[in-house]
Amino acid sequence: MKKVALNNLHEKLGAKMVPFAGYNMPVRYSSDLEEHNTVRNGVGVFDVSHMGEFVLEGPEALDLIQRVTSNDASKLVDGQAQYSYLPNEDGGVVDDLLVYKFKDEKYMLVVNASNIEKDWNWISKYNTKGAIMKNVSDSHSLFAVQGPKAIEALQSLTSVNLSDIKFYNFVVGPLAGVEYVIISATGYTGAGGFEIYVSNDHAEQVWNAIFEAGAAYDIKPIGLGARDTLRLEMGYCLYGNDITDETSPLEAGLGWVTKFTKEFTNSKNLQAQKEAGITRKLVAFKMIDKGIPRSHYALEDANENNIGEVTSGTMSPSLGYGVGLGYVTLENSKVGTEIFVAIRNRKLKAEVIKLPFYKA
Repeated sequence: MKKVALNNLHEKLGAKMVPFAGYNMPVRYSSDLEEHNTVRNGVGVFDVSHMGEFVLEGPEALDLIQRVTSNDASKLVDGQAQYSYLPNEDGGVVDDLLVYKFKDEKYMLVVNASNIEKDWNWISKYNTKGAIMKNVSDSHSLFAVQGPKAIEALQSLTSVNLSDIKFYNFVVGPLAGVEYVIISATGYTGAGGFEIYVSNDHAEQVWNAIFEAGAAYDIKPIGLGARDTLRLEMGYCLYGNDITDETSPLEAGLGWVTKFTKEFTNSKNLQAQKEAGITRKLVAFKMIDKGIPRSHYALEDANENNIGEVTSGTMSPSLGYGVGLGYVTLENSKVGTEIFVAIRNRKLKAEVIKLPFYKA
């Protein structure tokens, strides 16, 4: 079991620690509901240092990224990030990730914790032209400072004007007395805020400074439990649930980051699938009857025909009813379609809706 740099600090804060993606991680400090609402309405900090970071450098770095990722990284300008995924050779997804461009010939890929070794080996397999690859996952910490009060909570710690950093852009600058910090206007909550990348040597200094500066805004540490309900309210995919090695990225709604203007892994087969048309689709649904949808529950139509299954589901803290994502047959994927979730011996009514579930 790996431990993040601030593992002992989280234990001292009274966090409930659980194994997650091979790491000992804080799942909650108080309650999932309280922590969820803190992020939606104020500001909270997640330690997500279990995430993986690969630095790619040299004249062949962009070419490698273009060949292994679905999105078009050539469109990135310095200081910009991009959501993308790594297609596999069989029509599924190796992982989803963020691509950061620092400058020509220097990029960073941020991958899911459970897939660090898998992704490294996958990208290395395609690194036939000698791009310089560095796995810096174990030497960096990542804090997600999320919520509508994130700018106010952080601004006193840096000379960088945080209001000027546009969504999916980042700045490398000073923060909390540390000269080299990546301040990225990204996140997995839909509540606004930043993701802060810092070396492990300075992780505790930065964490403590964030909480001192944010005290006036009632800043709180937040665990992985609330992270899941926050991302689901926005309909953000979770690797291992909504996208996997077996799921088609086009069926998962990732066509918007699948750019056929270039060749990449399995691009010809994916283009053929796009032209032929998909037969099922990942949809969002809200519960009409009372009940909480859970992963792998069957989805049915009004005639009790199986039409798919739930991939993610929860009781939405912000909305007060059950919400979920799941794959259904194309004819049952239209917004407004009535579907049923099989929960034990009951068939509970739900409705396909347009994302996001929660609108600020």
